Order: sequence, then structure tokens, then C-alpha cells
Amino acid sequence: KRTMKSSEPALASVYLPASLTSGISPEEQKQANSVQFTFYAKNSFFKVLSLYNKTLVSTVLGSSVANLSISNLSENIEFAIRNTTETNSLGLCSLSVCCVCHFSMQDLSRQELPDQKNTQILTFITYIGCGISAIFLAITLLTYLSFPKLLRDIPAKILVQLCSSLLFLNLVFLLDSWLGSHNNTGLCICTAFFLHYFLLTSFTWAGLEALHMYLSIVRVFTPYLSQYMLKFTLMGWGIPLIIVIIVISVDKNNYGLINYGKHTNDTSDNFCWLSNNIAFYVGVVAYFLLIFILCLLAFIVVMGHLSRIKKQNPHNQSPKRSVMTDLRSVTGLVIILGLTWGFALFAWGPLYLPFVYLFSIFNSLQGFFVFVFHCAIKENVRRQWRTYLCCGKLRLAENSDWSRTFTQNKKTISRSSAITLDPKFTSRSSSVVSFGTNSSGM
Repeated sequence: KRTMKSSEPALASVYLPASLTSGISPEEQKQANSVQFTFYAKNSFFKVLSLYNKTLVSTVLGSSVANLSISNLSENIEFAIRNTTETNSLGLCSLSVCCVCHFSMQDLSRQELPDQKNTQILTFITYIGCGISAIFLAITLLTYLSFPKLLRDIPAKILVQLCSSLLFLNLVFLLDSWLGSHNNTGLCICTAFFLHYFLLTSFTWAGLEALHMYLSIVRVFTPYLSQYMLKFTLMGWGIPLIIVIIVISVDKNNYGLINYGKHTNDTSDNFCWLSNNIAFYVGVVAYFLLIFILCLLAFIVVMGHLSRIKKQNPHNQSPKRSVMTDLRSVTGLVIILGLTWGFALFAWGPLYLPFVYLFSIFNSLQGFFVFVFHCAIKENVRRQWRTYLCCGKLRLAENSDWSRTFTQNKKTISRSSAITLDPKFTSRSSSVVSFGTNSSGM
């Protein structure tokens, strides 16, 4: 037993808030009549091979309340442990138990961040970004569904399906940690199932957008496909459903509670997701790579094709169209095709942290970017807002010049070598081809 002077700081101390037992049931509160503290003056029991030759610089302190499991604290539990090394014998290390959540919607490498500070920052970015995206995705959906004129072509209908998928994905993600905190196995499996499903539908609709772009602009003489949008809808929602059903049929425990955001006191947060690594890499990573490669190839081919059209038909280009207009259009396509998910492919080794930041920022805000590039700055959408939502000088008379603008756009498109002679096909490709011919669509 070591005798210490009263002026000498304690080797360790712990602060338990008064609200410690407020989150447990009345029956458990009756049991919470004792608090046990365990103090280890020597740390030899806690040396592990993973630390290699690193030295533990303090004693070890543990605490329990009647062997109860306590979670969801409104106040922090604080430990203060004195550094016992000679280099900093009077230093105190204060550790707070805090709720650190998940820094990215889906990290393909499943690698933990090296420090708690970056985890907290990325968690903040992700949850704020997903909340913002959910709001603007809802606005985009309401806009397109409220104005039938905006849904005249196939790209707009695909956009609505993609926005619906992204909205559900963001909502399930935002609720995931809260649902996982209930410690209900069935609820957690169900949450992980739908999170996986809406993630795959988001990938799929981005891939279908790329496929439609390719068919409309490059393969312009492809025969008109009957039930075109119906077939896309069955693929967009059906293929992901088949995958998640296979995953849960093989073993329902492929979905479950996993730990993210490891803390300095060796605790971690819970998240309902794919708990089996094989299911994760086959059911998410492989599928993502397939869709991403499809989108990237379609993007490159379409951009090359439109570039040739502009060189061959310079007289068809609007004199008002600038480099910034083209750049804005390209950015809009990158966003809707989900090419920003490619940042996850570079999140390895020394590049892990910077690309995780890029991945978290661009993908948590994907819904906001979709609103900006495919709703807010599109002339035909703004025209509908001004016609039906604005008042005073900003208001446009109904049918003021919509028909004239739409007719002019169709005439401009018809002169392009990228348009088929089939009028039915023109209606489903016009808004995509407008990228290469005029600026009204973007």
C-alpha cells in the first residue's frame, strides 16, 4: 500500500453524473444501490501483442454499477488518470465517454480512423450533410411531381426514381444508430436490410441513367423499346431486391449490429449494417464497382460523342453557351451518375484520410447537389416555380412562353446528328441531348 501526501494528486479518479441511472428501468434502479471501482496499480495484465513495444503510461481504473448495462447517457462519465512515467509524472489524462457515430455512409475499406477527433468531425459532416440532402431531395421530388410538364421525358422520370431512392437511403441512415440502440435483434436486421436495399437501388438508378444516356445519344438508331420506363423501373427496384433477399436467405445474421467509432476507453458505437464481411464485399463492393465502371464508361463515351457533334456542327451551338455552362452541365452529370462515390476507391493507405473526407462531403451532400444542378438552375424548372409559386413581378403568366421555348428546343435538337428520325424516341432523349446542343435543359 502506497502512502501519499494530501497535496499529491491522486493516481486516478472518476466522476459519475447524477443522471447515471435515469435511463434504466425502475426495477434496475432498485438494484443500482452500489458502485464498484476496480483499480490496478500494475498494468502488466493489459499488455497486448498489438501494441508491440509501446509502453502503458498509467494505471488502470474500471467502474461498474451493480453489473447493469447503462447506455444513452445525457452527461459524460469522466476518468482522470495520472501519468506514472518520469517524463510527465504530474500529468493528468482526462478521458470523456462521448457518442461518436459514423463518418461516412458506407466505407468500402472498413478501416477505422486513427484518432477520435477526425471521427467526430466526419460524423458531424456526414449527419449534417445527410439531413440537408434529405430536405432538398424532398423539395426536388415535390417539384417534379407537382408539375406534369417536367415529367415529359425519360431522364426526368429516372431523376424522380433516383431522388426517391436517395431520400429513403438518407432517412434510414439517419435513423440507423437510434434504432440500433434499442438492442432489438429483429429491428436491427430489418434496419440493415432496408439500408442495404436503398443503397443498392441508388447505385442501380445511377447505372440506369448512364445506360439511358448511352442509348439516347450514342446508339441513336436503336429501335424504340416498348414499355421502356416500365422495364427500367423493374430493374431499378427489382435487381437490388433480389440481392438483399439472397443475402438474408443465406443467413439472416449477415445483417446485424456492428461497432463503429471506437473510443479511447475501448468502447464503440453500434450501427445496424452488414455484419458479414463476405456479404459486404460481394453484396455492396462488387455491385458498386460494376455500376461505377458502367457509369464511368458511359460518361466518357457520351462526352466524347457530344464533343465530336459540337466540332462537326458548330452552327447548331447557342452563341450564349460558354465554357462555364458546359462545366456546369458536366458537373450535373457527374453528380447524378454518382461518380463522386469513386473517392471511396482511393481511401487506402496514406491517402485514406483525405479521400474519406472528400467521400463524406460529396456523398452526404449528393441530394443537395442533385437539387442544385437538376432543379434549381434548370430553366424549365425555374419557369414552373415562377408560374405557379411566385407572385408580383417574379410571376410568369401560365403558358407564357413555355410552348415557344419547348418548340425551339426540339427544333434545335432535331438538327443535331445525335437525333433519330423516330419522334417517339426524340421525346425520351431530348433533355439529355440538350447538354450538347443548348443550355435550356441545364
